[in-house]
Amino acid sequence: MTSGSAVKRDQHREEVVAAARKAREDAARRRRLIRIAVSILGVLVVAGVITAGLLSARPTQQVATRIAPDFTLPGSDGSSVTLSALRGKPVLLYFSEGAGCDACLVQMQKIEQDPAFAAKGITVVPIVMNTADQINADRQRLEVKSAFYLDKGTVSQEYGVLGKGMHAGLPGHGFVLVNAAGQQVWAAEYPSMWLAPDQLLKEVSSRI
Repeated sequence: MTSGSAVKRDQHREEVVAAARKAREDAARRRRLIRIAVSILGVLVVAGVITAGLLSARPTQQVATRIAPDFTLPGSDGSSVTLSALRGKPVLLYFSEGAGCDACLVQMQKIEQDPAFAAKGITVVPIVMNTADQINADRQRLEVKSAFYLDKGTVSQEYGVLGKGMHAGLPGHGFVLVNAAGQQVWAAEYPSMWLAPDQLLKEVSSRI
């Protein structure tokens, strides 16, 4: 016959084992909850980053009209351009980061390959803050025919395009439309570093 003390010992042992099992189960449950919480947090962080990226890549536009600041800039091919000398036809200023930004040069390459701009009498003036040697190296590598006009920052500052891209001291990737009367009638920034030429032409044509 089992003594009362032996029964009590067995009961105590079972209680200890049950308590240990419950503690392990509780710990495992807490670990599962922590993993789930961390996974959810990770998804939310990724979603937030994606959302922020999409929002920051949205184009911004402004249509306030003003007399476009005049300027004269040297070209990377040894030429020069004076904005007021182009009065009488629409001029599209294209500001970009320039050398080191292949997307910036490809944008100009695709614009120059579209005959519709010339057909509408639109002069496109690409402006960068580079030396001739810097931008010409990329022009030659990417087979861009158009000369780029070399700004030391004054023109970019006057047109309010500095710091609109990834670098505080450089232009972003944007366009300014000057109409035949010399008025700035449209400006837009494209942080995605690209605007299809047909879409660009549509934007410009609606305002000239």
